[in-house]
Amino acid sequence: MAKSSMIKVLENWKVSPPPNSAPSTTLPLTFFDIPWLFFSPSQPLFFYEYPHSTSHFLSFALPNLKLSLSLALKHFFPFLGNLVLSSCDSKKPKILYNAGDYVSFTIQESSGDFSYFVSNHARDVHEFYPLVPDLAITSSEPVLIHLFAVKVTIFSQMGFCLGLAYQHVAADGRTFNNFIKAWASLCANSSFLTDSFPSFDRSVIKDTDGLEEIFLKELWKRKSSHEVIIGTAKTHVDLSNMVRETFLVSPSDMERIKKWIIGKCKKKNQPIPIHLSPYVLTCSFIWVCLVKTQTQIVQGENYHYSSEDPNYLGFIVGGLTRLDYPVPATYFGNCVGFGRPMAIRGELMGKDGIVVAANVIGNMIRKLDKEFLYGAENWISDWEVLFGSEVHLLISGSPKLDLYETDFGWGRPKKIEDISIDSNRAISLIESRDVKGGIEVGLALSRPQMEVFSSLFVGNLKMIFSEL
Repeated sequence: MAKSSMIKVLENWKVSPPPNSAPSTTLPLTFFDIPWLFFSPSQPLFFYEYPHSTSHFLSFALPNLKLSLSLALKHFFPFLGNLVLSSCDSKKPKILYNAGDYVSFTIQESSGDFSYFVSNHARDVHEFYPLVPDLAITSSEPVLIHLFAVKVTIFSQMGFCLGLAYQHVAADGRTFNNFIKAWASLCANSSFLTDSFPSFDRSVIKDTDGLEEIFLKELWKRKSSHEVIIGTAKTHVDLSNMVRETFLVSPSDMERIKKWIIGKCKKKNQPIPIHLSPYVLTCSFIWVCLVKTQTQIVQGENYHYSSEDPNYLGFIVGGLTRLDYPVPATYFGNCVGFGRPMAIRGELMGKDGIVVAANVIGNMIRKLDKEFLYGAENWISDWEVLFGSEVHLLISGSPKLDLYETDFGWGRPKKIEDISIDSNRAISLIESRDVKGGIEVGLALSRPQMEVFSSLFVGNLKMIFSEL
């Protein structure tokens, strides 16, 4: 284990767009946005190699990074604003940007070993939290919550970390990716594609099923909107002995898992699961490994689960191609739905557990393909059982976003980490940096659990390979 890093804060800035370049704007939340009030902020970290001194970074890299952020915020100005939450039930939450609003931008230096942070092996989760920016929250009424913040950490002569935090209620992964890619493009090339301008037209989202009213009632049932957005009311995860690790599921692994599933089904004259995509194959394999991990003796306690217990897997699906009406690809906001397939623990634990997992995930995707808002009225109430629960699994991220192509002018990221999975008991999926078609799986577990999971991950792959 690496020794704890020393952090020295160098400066704090408030970054705004050029004067008079972004109009004051109020954006109401749509029914796609409201469920994200129940989620903690997203906290991605982008690590870049930069083999120069801290003074070199401050003189040459930092000015361009700040200027390009200012220019990008000119187009994506809602990230400058605040989420406005009132204790009054009649006042709907909204995003408000006023001229003069800003993004907090912190620059600091770390004594840590850059190679430790960008490796795949088990690393103490606590080492990463000093790299994550805070999102300011006012205690006044109404409550104002900053939507986006930046923290840059320099590892002299080695690299730097671009730490980001944003409230998911403002933007889904697609929207945030569009913003980050625009910022990177401006930083690397000083250009911005005109066809990438975001669309803020909320009228493109059609609430034909009255979901907004249902979700707002769910919101006001909670003790306070302040608790809802922070997420403290639902996550009680012990981070004291937790480590994070990255596992690669390669295209060859996926192909062998797929052949193994098909072979099992043919042998038993069973239908072959639909949607045996890289995403489904990876989620099915990881889900089974985690369920088996939960049954092991961990930290001196014997965790007992009934074989009849239902186990849920929660994931996010894009709506742009699934809705029966058009939404621009540049739409600023959330346009995603939720899938929550269920399988019985005993079946997941069985010899054909991966087949079971692939079936229920594939069937849920097929339902959402046909009826994107299937079960939407229960999105909030159903998903609450997933928060902070050790027996269920959340999937964060998507390998379709090509995050490793985010080049600010210093090359592709050396590593990307999603810190928010720690408190959500989730796993992150991102495209592999170095293996084309591969998927990087990030997860955080207690050290004993991680050792068990790692053994199962390798052992189950070997088992599959040996049975082909």
